[in-house]
Amino acid sequence: MAIQLRWARVLCAKVVAEQPRWRETFKQQLPDLPIRFWPEAGELREIEYLAFMHPDFDKLPAFPNLKAMFSRSAGVESFITHPKLPKAPLGKVEPAGGDPMMTEYVVMHVLRLHRDMPAYQAAQANREWRRVPITRPEQRRVGFLGFGMMATAPALVLKSLGFKVSAWVRSPRQGAEVPIFHGPDQLEPFLSQTDIAVCLLPLTRETEGIFCARTFAMMPRGAMLVNVGRGKHVVDKDLIAALDSGQLSYAALDALWPEPLPSESPLWLHPKVTVMPHVARRPTVAQLVTEIVANIRSLRAGGRLLQEIDLTMGY
Repeated sequence: MAIQLRWARVLCAKVVAEQPRWRETFKQQLPDLPIRFWPEAGELREIEYLAFMHPDFDKLPAFPNLKAMFSRSAGVESFITHPKLPKAPLGKVEPAGGDPMMTEYVVMHVLRLHRDMPAYQAAQANREWRRVPITRPEQRRVGFLGFGMMATAPALVLKSLGFKVSAWVRSPRQGAEVPIFHGPDQLEPFLSQTDIAVCLLPLTRETEGIFCARTFAMMPRGAMLVNVGRGKHVVDKDLIAALDSGQLSYAALDALWPEPLPSESPLWLHPKVTVMPHVARRPTVAQLVTEIVANIRSLRAGGRLLQEIDLTMGY
């Protein structure tokens, strides 16, 4: 039995440097599992698991005995429609309780915007002693678009701090820890009561461009946006227009399109925008191996992938 690892769009030197860490971590957690690194695949019939980030299926060979694939990337929209995508089940390798790095990142930006830190930084640059009324957490409504594992943990932290937290999802959901809105018909009621919108949606045909002039107009005047989903969730020209008009007061963007963001993009120097280079979370080798091993053990026991991706839905 072997697991084939291929991390595309990463320098070969970096992959080589990390190979010992991967091998040692797998050896600690699943000693009977031989590890191979692309392109040293060996006998293709021996490969039962494939782990990757942004794979190039035009270059990868066929693996006749593949049992499962694991995607390091949170988004899979770039390859799930590829004609050469293997038929094996595809799973994500994310911690079941969310990633603490994502939690701290989302909470950090919500608190930054809630406490008006961009305006204080601007005042400092102008040597202005700025004292204005302070909004309390119970006066601020935070809405999460998407309420999966990565969103639930920061949402509950913010709720514990006194914020009014809600979420919007695709389908009805029972027993959630926060009020849930669902479906296209409830998007406007959700956005109309959201002061800070946090986007953690997958990118699908339905969610591409979801933040545009139409939806910005649904939000309270002066609302704010934190995007840690995908760059294509936001229509940049509509965002800039909403910021310039005052309909939105600020945006913090960790996901942009394209990436890296071109130097000529007006987002770089816009006074109401924070541009971050897609750094919300960086899973460690230990995290990734732990999740892959948990999935392999589930399959060996006759179960399923722990976080199987529905290819028809795109996430």
